[in-house]
Amino acid sequence: MPSKPWDVFTLDDFNLKGRTVLVRVDINSPLDPKSGRILDDYRIRSHMTTIRDLEKSKVIILGHQSRPGKNDFTTMNAHAIRMSQILGKRVEYVDGLFESHVRQRIRAMEPGQKILLENTRFYSEEVVLKGEKQNFEGTHIVKHLAPMIEFFVNDAFAAAHRAQPTLVGFAGLVPNLAGRVMQKEIEDMGRAFDPGLSPKIALLGGVKVDDSIDVARHMLEDGSMDKVLTMGVVGQVFLMASGLDIGEGSTEFIKREFPDHKEMIKETKSMLDKWGDRILMPKDVAVGNNGRRNVVALSGLPVPEPIMDIGIETIVEYSKHIRDAKLVLVNGPAGAFEYDKFSIGTTETFRSIAHSRAYSIVGGGHSTAVLENLDLSSSIDHISTGGGSCINFLAGKALPSVEALERSKRIFEKGPFQKH
Repeated sequence: MPSKPWDVFTLDDFNLKGRTVLVRVDINSPLDPKSGRILDDYRIRSHMTTIRDLEKSKVIILGHQSRPGKNDFTTMNAHAIRMSQILGKRVEYVDGLFESHVRQRIRAMEPGQKILLENTRFYSEEVVLKGEKQNFEGTHIVKHLAPMIEFFVNDAFAAAHRAQPTLVGFAGLVPNLAGRVMQKEIEDMGRAFDPGLSPKIALLGGVKVDDSIDVARHMLEDGSMDKVLTMGVVGQVFLMASGLDIGEGSTEFIKREFPDHKEMIKETKSMLDKWGDRILMPKDVAVGNNGRRNVVALSGLPVPEPIMDIGIETIVEYSKHIRDAKLVLVNGPAGAFEYDKFSIGTTETFRSIAHSRAYSIVGGGHSTAVLENLDLSSSIDHISTGGGSCINFLAGKALPSVEALERSKRIFEKGPFQKH
């Protein structure tokens, strides 16, 4: 696997000392809506390597918090304070994005100074303008900020699946560079497509069935995964597609939550017809019965109670595949892990991954939360910061931010910029 699977500039390609650099991060964080206190600073911390590597530059930071209408849609003041605490150096909050007082502050910056501008989603251009065909260079945000900067660093992998002015609008105006988070994401997750690592398996669970179907189809079609192990609601849909009656409780849940469930089951049946020998489904399940955990073999279905977890036979089989794998990708839990009695499948499969010798990639907020609760995060090789971006990447879909980085490299690679 090449060290740079995409042809993009990184921080290593230029001497950025003394330069004015605009950095787009994704520090969208859980906030207490009453106090404004940041409850989890994981995303903020993830970008600090990039900010530290720009220590001798003039650093202007862009980010967003929540979206209009939400009770945590607020300014970036708390984020600047938290950044300052983590860095041990001041990150100044400036309450604007491109207004005259913002431009004046940028002109007055000295190397080593860092400022964080206002929530980009306070501005309608960032929220309303979406899609590849928009004229992002013509927006007020880009027109006013581009003349103030020499380089643009995109470190917001978690937002890479979006096409918005502050993410893709600077590609043709100044050299665009991948920050350390962006670089690590596309390099580490790129291993999922490395033909040199085999066997490779993907554990797809949780309730985001459409996403998992997209990922499974892409990886089975191009041969990047040897086997796909299904669990959670994803596993239930595949069981239904195989012709099994899984019972009223689970069937009604799927019909209620997925209006397109018929099309979804049709698609999974087609996948089973084509790649049935490479798709594993649960062999037994745990159902909820008056607060008790009852394990039922597939031959014992249907039952009226909802399926809440995978059973021990499935756990043993999946753990063996994890043990034998060279690469393991996981997205989504095995069941209703928030309930102790139904967390066993998730806990045991995640522990098997953490203790295996395989290169491990974990995506999705729920999966990350499980790892943190089990204190296993340090045993995973790569935990993605992106939700939608991670899924789109693994499903082989285009990421507008990465495409913008590639486009900028083509435009500026022969330009008069000093490289190391």
